[in-house]
Amino acid sequence: MKKLLTAGLIAAALSGFCGCGSKPDTINLGVAGPLTGDQAKMGTDVLNGVTLAVEEWNAKGGVLGKKIVIVPRDDMAQEQQAQSVAKELAGEGVVGVVGHFNSGCTIPASVVYHDSNIPMITPSSTNPYVTDRNFANIFRVCGRDDQQGKVAADFAVGTLKTKRVAILHDKTQYGQGLADEFKKALGANAEVVYYGGFPKEELNFKPIISAVKETNPDLWFFGGIYNQAGPMVVQAREAGLTAVFMSGDGVIDPVFLKVAGVSAEGSYLTFSRDPVEVPTAKTFLDKYHKQYGEHGPYSIYAYDAANIILAAIQAAGTTDGAKVSEQIRKTAYDGSIGKVQFDAKGDLASSYYIIWVVKGGKFVAYESK
Repeated sequence: MKKLLTAGLIAAALSGFCGCGSKPDTINLGVAGPLTGDQAKMGTDVLNGVTLAVEEWNAKGGVLGKKIVIVPRDDMAQEQQAQSVAKELAGEGVVGVVGHFNSGCTIPASVVYHDSNIPMITPSSTNPYVTDRNFANIFRVCGRDDQQGKVAADFAVGTLKTKRVAILHDKTQYGQGLADEFKKALGANAEVVYYGGFPKEELNFKPIISAVKETNPDLWFFGGIYNQAGPMVVQAREAGLTAVFMSGDGVIDPVFLKVAGVSAEGSYLTFSRDPVEVPTAKTFLDKYHKQYGEHGPYSIYAYDAANIILAAIQAAGTTDGAKVSEQIRKTAYDGSIGKVQFDAKGDLASSYYIIWVVKGGKFVAYESK
């Protein structure tokens, strides 16, 4: 029943958006991410953020005198589907794309956008390869795995005094990519006593937890998403694995706290600042909470990504992909997450991660004692 209800809600939501080529008095903005399946919440968070931005622009008269129409597509967090979605969006004549959510989807889809000269800004894909190819029209408003991997490793060794580490990942370009960056950043400062991966659909972690437990780690790190992290942590604690749990931005979601419950206490994660603590985010948060309820981790990033694309079109005076991408790259944007300026690769000119800890059933920014 829950799956049927979710599918129904998504179908109802998508019916209100454009599903065909743009009309002369409208422009199409693509949004791509997982709108169904285990990661549907993340995709919906992104879609909501873009929707809020588009509604604000349309209330002011749209862009270049034209109404903006959102064209959402569900990539189901699958690489092959992401490529199909990208081709569909290109066929719809979108002027830009906010997405995809997962690095494993963004990387292949961005090739299609690059070939089609469509500006794309991902709000959440952190694998370095997304921008290391130096595609002129590909950007991200989040950080990179080599950045957060180093922050996590420095904290594990410097603050937690970790000596023995087990590293797990979900075999995706995001999850394994983050795990590998964490391992690389550890260097010779800690011994990796276990390293292994499993399919991103796996939910029975007992065999791998048993193997990890035998290596007696001080800390175990997971590169992956909250939908696996929740049951994994529960099963680990039930099995008597008492080592510290650590992960990245893909796990910072209320669903992780809900599923893991008390087993999540003391978990450490890397992510950026809480938008609640960013003065420029207040207007966005007030509007979002009134319209959709609690914001997701990447709602505000999607909102800013949409605004950047639309502002660039307005400033460039055209929807030509090359000119819009050039405008995006050369402009310093006052976003809800703060100042946004892209470097030559399409990464944020300045970004940073901080350490979060689960305390009292909530994600709390870690404060050194």
